[in-house]
Amino acid sequence: MIYRFRIILDHDSEGDIFRDIEIRETDSLEDFHNSITQAFGFEGSEMASFYLSDEEWNQGEEISLFDMSEVANQVRLMIDTPLNDVTHEKSTRLIYIYDFLSMWTFLVELAEIVEEAEGTDYPNLMFVHGQIPDEAPEKSFEAESFDDYNEFEDDLDLDDYDNLNFDENWN
Repeated sequence: MIYRFRIILDHDSEGDIFRDIEIRETDSLEDFHNSITQAFGFEGSEMASFYLSDEEWNQGEEISLFDMSEVANQVRLMIDTPLNDVTHEKSTRLIYIYDFLSMWTFLVELAEIVEEAEGTDYPNLMFVHGQIPDEAPEKSFEAESFDDYNEFEDDLDLDDYDNLNFDENWN
């Protein structure tokens, strides 16, 4: 079977930027990664990861291009993960991040599952819409100020070091 995906650049600017790609359901996430980087004009030499996602685009388990963990085999790898292991009719969304310094972020959605077309080479870039900007869009992360966040309901004055009851010889 052939998976048809829409890959949308997650950005705040006017106009959509997306690519539609067809790929075999048994191809690896690394094959899909290579297709995405080519479709958007990236060199493909930067670190990247897919993340499982739910219907609200919450980021789940990471599937990485390379194992960068301190303990080997702690992270699922793209090369070992077929598309149909992570996407299907009941789980259609992934988040793809390319180049962890620039943080190009893409929303990936399985749009359709179809029969393989005779004479078509896969992966297949079906449709291109919009030009990717020269730099990754900046993300605006809104967070509460530290002063507003008080997980512990105490009245400690952190500037009053003499009364914090630290043992100076604790180690």
